[in-house]
Amino acid sequence: MSNAETTAPSANRQIARAAGLVMAAFIFSQLAGLLRQIFVAKAFGTSLEMDAFNAANRVAETLFNLVAGGALGSAFIPTFTDLLTRERRDEAWQLASAVGNWVLIILSALSILAAIFAPQVVRYILAPGFAADPVQEALTIHLMRLMLPSAAIFGLSGLVMGILNSHQVFFVPALTPSMYQIGMIFGVLVLSPRIGIDGLAWGVVLGAAAHLLLQIPTLHKRRGTYTLTLGLRMPPVREVMRLMGPRLLGVAVVQLNFWVNIRLASTMPDGSVTGLAFAFILMLMPQAAIAQSVATAAMPTLAAQYSRGKLDEVRGSLAASLRGVLLLSIPAAVGLILLRAPIITILYQRGEFTAHSRQLVAWALLWYAAGLVGHSVMEILARAFYALHDTKTPVTVGIIAMSLNVVFSFAFAAIFERIGWMPHGGLALANSLATALETVGLIILMRRRLNGLEGGRVWQGALQAGIAAAGMGFFLWGWLAFFNGRSAWLLGGVGILFGGFVYAALLFILRVDELQMVLGFVKVKLNAKAQ
Repeated sequence: MSNAETTAPSANRQIARAAGLVMAAFIFSQLAGLLRQIFVAKAFGTSLEMDAFNAANRVAETLFNLVAGGALGSAFIPTFTDLLTRERRDEAWQLASAVGNWVLIILSALSILAAIFAPQVVRYILAPGFAADPVQEALTIHLMRLMLPSAAIFGLSGLVMGILNSHQVFFVPALTPSMYQIGMIFGVLVLSPRIGIDGLAWGVVLGAAAHLLLQIPTLHKRRGTYTLTLGLRMPPVREVMRLMGPRLLGVAVVQLNFWVNIRLASTMPDGSVTGLAFAFILMLMPQAAIAQSVATAAMPTLAAQYSRGKLDEVRGSLAASLRGVLLLSIPAAVGLILLRAPIITILYQRGEFTAHSRQLVAWALLWYAAGLVGHSVMEILARAFYALHDTKTPVTVGIIAMSLNVVFSFAFAAIFERIGWMPHGGLALANSLATALETVGLIILMRRRLNGLEGGRVWQGALQAGIAAAGMGFFLWGWLAFFNGRSAWLLGGVGILFGGFVYAALLFILRVDELQMVLGFVKVKLNAKAQ
């Protein structure tokens, strides 16, 4: 047996173990996020205040994502990992110091500029529809300024996360989103009863600080050395900038779509901005637990395999990651589409979140959930390109797709309104269609890059998942029809459990390798305990 044949399964197991830990942490974080959304929905529903908060928070999130979000992850981790792999540890920490200094300087400067020009940003770019209500417009400006410091804090935290991931430390960084959610929960439960929506905004800042502080003890254990430098003459710093440039453009286009959505939704019926935000978060919950956990765990391994010139291992690890994501995301999409109304009722319908609020969110979620598989597969493929030190390809494809998304958003919103449908659903459909096209493009290009993608294995997994998900879908359709009018807990809660059981049973009948591996692992553990 060749060395590649023995090391590739080992790498896949490493990815699987790391992905399992990350998935557990992400699930915890998503549950914390879900709890936060429940409290926020009860306190503010889909009110004008909540529309103002969601619009204002987009500015800080955009700054973070532009400078330190996906851009840093795609550019910094491969370069930092490469230095560690070649045992150039001191140079790696100099790189981390220089990048951290740049992140702090740039994000602080951009935040100050955004605060100064906040009225112009809100009125002419972000949410011109709010100009019809001076109170809502002024509130959006105020909340935007309040939350801007979170961008710089998140930027530094994102860099620390990249450093820890490069050291194969995944669990603690994956827990950090839960700290952010806990900060917002504190804001809505403790601060909001006294200072209203401002409490939620302060929760964003406190959550960002907790996001960073949780990782500091683990970072300290890496025994790295901080240097007060910008590293302009360091080749690794220039390499990060080179890789980050195209990705920065790609992130900008993605963020442009969010701004277009808010701009268009601000002119739609009240609650449209928040309806989209709630629905998108619900779609992202399974996407984060499934795709982001696998992608986070796989990227350092893929980067190390590529650094050693082992393209066969890269191909095998990527194919295994794609199969796993498909086996989980396809049933998640079907379940979310069919059970969206009872799920939203269970989670949110209380307090200020009314039946009309449920209708707004459920309509958007229908179209967002249709794109869940595309979002999940794209996450894996994009990270794989970054691991190969190629940011231009996914960015180019992303720019084309997201440009189409802008066109689709205007077109579908107009079409939906013309036929009497709530127009914000057209914005969600535009996102799903553009993401599907982007995913197809990345698959084609990755196959060319790696001279194949073990397509037989991947398509077999997709087919098995599709058959099992179809069976689950027929069961859930019958379940909803039979118990129509009963409690949401019966329709949604019990439906999720039974639907999951049906899907797992069908995978067992289809003899899916991944399920057989999990069952074998459980059997070994049970036998060990019995002895």
